[in-house]
Amino acid sequence: MASPFSMPAFLSSRPYRALVVLGLVSLVVACGKKGGAEGDKGGQPPATVTTAQVQPVRWSDELKALGTANARESVTITASVSQTIASVEFDSGQYVKKGQPLVTLVQGQQAANVVQAQAQLRNAEQLYERSRKLADQQLIARADLDTQRSALEAARAQVATQRATVADRVIRAPFSGVLGLRLVSAGSLVTLGTPITTLDDVSLIKLDFTFPESALSQLALGQRVNARSDAWPGETFVGRVASIDSRVDPVSRAITVRAEIPNADGRLRPGMLLDVGVERATRDTLAIPELALQQNGEVASVFRVEPGNQVKEVPVKIGSRRFGEVEVVSGLKPGDRIVVEGTVKLRDGSKIKDVGAKATTDQDGARSGDGADGARPAKEG
Repeated sequence: MASPFSMPAFLSSRPYRALVVLGLVSLVVACGKKGGAEGDKGGQPPATVTTAQVQPVRWSDELKALGTANARESVTITASVSQTIASVEFDSGQYVKKGQPLVTLVQGQQAANVVQAQAQLRNAEQLYERSRKLADQQLIARADLDTQRSALEAARAQVATQRATVADRVIRAPFSGVLGLRLVSAGSLVTLGTPITTLDDVSLIKLDFTFPESALSQLALGQRVNARSDAWPGETFVGRVASIDSRVDPVSRAITVRAEIPNADGRLRPGMLLDVGVERATRDTLAIPELALQQNGEVASVFRVEPGNQVKEVPVKIGSRRFGEVEVVSGLKPGDRIVVEGTVKLRDGSKIKDVGAKATTDQDGARSGDGADGARPAKEG
């Protein structure tokens, strides 16, 4: 009689045993794949990056603004009387000296009045001289001599008045400078206030610009000013802060600053728009490469290297910028190491491999050459 614990005949058959073995092999392979996938999921290789150490630097930057150029002296030449122009004695764009005649108005009547006044003056002088001699001889009263003296002074004043009317008919340059466009011609009738031309002294440019009131503590007389114009690419015009307005605009909350820039070559013209940079005092601060900065809206951050070659994303407050560098106001301290290149591959807590540190790179290279990441020998394939 068969034992109750004996294996049935079909279970001991060769085909069944083969099926059992095949099922066990498949189960082992499936478990191996699952374990391998889980291992891959938790074992990402470290990201290759370049780092730099944060150190204090000497920082000198500029307060930026837009400014308008003005001439040292500027005026619109106009007529002070109504009269016809007799001659125009200048050309557009001409350099003139102070007192040089520009326009002569018709002055026939005024010249005749001068001649008449001079004749009256000569007559008054003769009468006075005769009265003085008679008074010396006590032939006339002293009161009569005083009357003749008054008449002589009035005649002299009349001559001066008539000469002034003639002078008003000659329009002269009030100061040395460059004339603008000629707006009148000989024979034109000009009236009081009619513009004839403009005159600008451009030997020195007054540059006016504004800053927010928050920048007032950073401004001082004598600060260096660097001005740049699109008309002269690559050129920097250097000047100094000459004055700071005594009032802050109550509407815009801005303060006006005036700088003076020498302009002996005349390349700057009144009315030009200039980019202005006022140099601030040099100071010690922390600075990082601009490439290391992560900007997300108004929030700035960097990846700081932590122990164990991990990175931590830390927020920072930035100040001014210059030539590929950014000033860090807060968020980092001297000696911190940050990631400069390779930030796009990182997130908070990522592992890194620093190729910027030469010694570390050499050691890692030696380890990788020992076969840690190399291919298996062919015989194991």
